[in-house]
Amino acid sequence: MQFKIISALALASLAAATALPRTGGGGGGGTPASQCSTGPVQCCTDGGKASSSVFAPILALLGLNVIGDILVGTGCADVPVVGVGSGAECNAFAYCCEDNSHSLISIGCLPVILDL
Repeated sequence: MQFKIISALALASLAAATALPRTGGGGGGGTPASQCSTGPVQCCTDGGKASSSVFAPILALLGLNVIGDILVGTGCADVPVVGVGSGAECNAFAYCCEDNSHSLISIGCLPVILDL
């Protein structure tokens, strides 16, 4: 079990080093944060498709069966409610995720725009 956790952390750090298009800080497409209905607005250090070569191994090591082009995020932290819509910043991936119950990864994410 400890090996799985250590391996997942190692893969997560590799995922964080992978360059992907970013939607945080209003620098891209997405839903306005005020219309987030899947969960709290979060700023994630990395994000992408669950089926990608970066995230699929992490999900497998954690025993999570996520199929398809569902977006996931790693290193996510809630954006303060006061900050949403009032110039809140996320210099990485601003997401609204359905499942935040896993400590290493959030599942079912939608990109959001914070500065609306």
